[in-house]
Amino acid sequence: MAKSRSSKEWLKEHFDDVYVKRSQEEGYRSRASFKLLEIQDKDRLIRPGMTVVDLGAAPGGWSQVAAELVGDNGKVIASDILPMDGLPGVEFLQGDFTENEVFEALLASIGEQGADLVISDMAPNMSGMKEIDQPRAVYLAELALDLARSILKPGAYFLVKVFQGAGFQEFHRDMQASFKAVKSRKPQASRARSREIYLLGAGFGD
Repeated sequence: MAKSRSSKEWLKEHFDDVYVKRSQEEGYRSRASFKLLEIQDKDRLIRPGMTVVDLGAAPGGWSQVAAELVGDNGKVIASDILPMDGLPGVEFLQGDFTENEVFEALLASIGEQGADLVISDMAPNMSGMKEIDQPRAVYLAELALDLARSILKPGAYFLVKVFQGAGFQEFHRDMQASFKAVKSRKPQASRARSREIYLLGAGFGD
């Protein structure tokens, strides 16, 4: 009974959520779009003409925002192990970006100039057990950082979701080793009780 009641409470919270309603009204694929929009409003990290790589992109909320912001002269390459419906201005690569075939396809799409920005809103399937979920979340952030280091052009940006807890400080220091500045961002669209936080690395290799 407790689980059923908990599920009902989650559903009520979800559908009462102002960002869920806004995403439906404004044509965005997920409430996560507003997290990126808030960060964009503060940091102006996405600009026209950029090449942006979106990791763990499905269902496409972040890719949708990025494609609007980079415009016709920009490029958005999205990757996920899950399928994703097509989006205007977005090239989608389905598969695991740590596998050579997908990585090579990603490199070919980016081109020799490298990426201006890598964004990752990846999160594991949550079990509700912090001792299991936290290491998985940090691992995904580490994978995103490893990829970013291999495809970003000098001076570029990296935005990644992490969760506060074990391994967070170590990951933060790891990012600081590769970027001139690392800022923390907690958008209002993030649920208050969530431990998620976004780290924005600026000035890759500087």
